[in-house]
Amino acid sequence: MNQETERKFLISGDYKSHVSHSIRIVQGYLCSVPERSVRVRIADDKGFLTVKGAGNASGTTRFEWEHPIPVADAEALLPLCETGSIDKIRHFVPFGGHTFEVDEFFGENEGLTMAEIELTDENEPFDRPEWLGKEVTGDKRYYNAYLCRKPYTKW
Repeated sequence: MNQETERKFLISGDYKSHVSHSIRIVQGYLCSVPERSVRVRIADDKGFLTVKGAGNASGTTRFEWEHPIPVADAEALLPLCETGSIDKIRHFVPFGGHTFEVDEFFGENEGLTMAEIELTDENEPFDRPEWLGKEVTGDKRYYNAYLCRKPYTKW
């Protein structure tokens, strides 16, 4: 079983001058309950189906299974998703031996920009760029599945 360990942060400065590349992501959720979520994603011209489990006590680690699917299948599945969707650009920012994934949200989540860093374990040290703001790891309001149901612009 695959375990994903990541930490999430808000952005408090200019990261854009450090971006190596970016992709457009549209996604929806076939299922989003506390115990699990099933996500359909289109990232540029690729489709994915992802299953995530509940997080550990700190919110850093959870089961994740992701499988590529044809983009046509992802397009066909999106209308079957629960209400709400995510529209964002993911910017990849290398820093200190890691790559931060900075999500710039649009639509009903306009104004939210968040960074994630994947780690080998939750205690792995990493260098913090100056544009990294408040940590929101484990705050369920910042999970994409939550943002579909309760968009950032309506908080």
